[in-house]
Amino acid sequence: MRASMVTRAYLDQKLALAKRCSREATLAGAKAAAVATVASAVPTLASVRMLPWAKANINPTGQALIICTAAGMAYFVAADKKILSLARRHSFENAPEHLKNTSFQGTGRPHPAFFRPRGTLNFHSD
Repeated sequence: MRASMVTRAYLDQKLALAKRCSREATLAGAKAAAVATVASAVPTLASVRMLPWAKANINPTGQALIICTAAGMAYFVAADKKILSLARRHSFENAPEHLKNTSFQGTGRPHPAFFRPRGTLNFHSD
């Protein structure tokens, strides 16, 4: 049995790829959090000034909690989506050729789009 050797260059390449993906996910999350902050702050602050119920029941801590919760959720959702899409893309790029064909040969039709990586179409003419 042949043992596969992992070289230092291979590990450095994988580490650089992981750092780049992490940086891209952080940036995507920060952008989403900024948009969510504005999108939640405007109606929250406007409602506290205009609606008597909100003025009486939502104190400044509650307002901050509403805004920060929206921003935090947007950050993690966007970052997670970015990480998953990059992982999917990189795993597909590194897969052996015989595994890249994701369509089932028996039916003559391709799988639905959610089973295929982006940018690939596997149409078969029989």
